Amino acid sequence: MATSTQIEPHQDRAKGTDRGDRSPIRNELPTERLDRNSAELMAQLRVAGTGIQVLLAFLLVVPFNARWSQATAFDRYVYFVTLLCMAAAAVLLIAPSVHHRVLFRHGEKRYLVAMGNRLAIIAMALVTVGLTGILLLISNVLFGGVAAAIVAVVALVGVATLWFGVPLHQSHRESRER
Repeated sequence: MATSTQIEPHQDRAKGTDRGDRSPIRNELPTERLDRNSAELMAQLRVAGTGIQVLLAFLLVVPFNARWSQATAFDRYVYFVTLLCMAAAAVLLIAPSVHHRVLFRHGEKRYLVAMGNRLAIIAMALVTVGLTGILLLISNVLFGGVAAAIVAVVALVGVATLWFGVPLHQSHRESRER
């Protein structure tokens, strides 16, 4: 039987830290950790979900704009791919809440946290593509090809670096230090 004073196998006993994060070990049972991770995940999904809803709403009204009939084939393809990415991201971000309701009181919190984390990461990759597509579409309509290409590349690289590159670099650096 685990107690709150036992150190889990993944903790660094010499440094007294959890996974090398340089913060004191939390005195929590595995079930308490799962509860905290679940609450944190749901809060993060709420924030991301609100942003996706706003972007998806924007995309849903675009074809009803009077000037949409003047859109080029390129604009229509960019729009459609962007719409699909944002819709898929919305589905992926809503899925953990649905899973939670379906599996409520079935003792599946470890699964829910792990699956919710995976779905959220995939959703944010789709949002990265979707944001890039939105900026590409708007830039192309306003300024044309070269400006649109520059904006799209900067957006894609910037968002991917900030959302994925920075934390992956930190994770890699921490694992090398251990």
